[in-house]
Amino acid sequence: MKEVDFKGLVVALVAPLVKHPEAVKVEEENTSRYHQFRVTVASTDTGRVIGRQGHVAAALRTIVEGARDKRVNDKKIRLIIHDHRH
Repeated sequence: MKEVDFKGLVVALVAPLVKHPEAVKVEEENTSRYHQFRVTVASTDTGRVIGRQGHVAAALRTIVEGARDKRVNDKKIRLIIHDHRH
């Protein structure tokens, strides 16, 4: 089974949502339990990626988690959106 490029998937999902797609940065970090992805966007685009009451962020997490092959990869996906506002 082919390994999924999660970092590329996150960029492909986030870039169309923002006004400044060139500012989208995704850092990948692997821990013993998680594949973590820290998403940084322009400060004016943070709300677009998080969405009202976090609905957009939750949908992004669901899509990325759904791309994981649970039979091969037992690590959970963690998507962390850097919020410049706080």
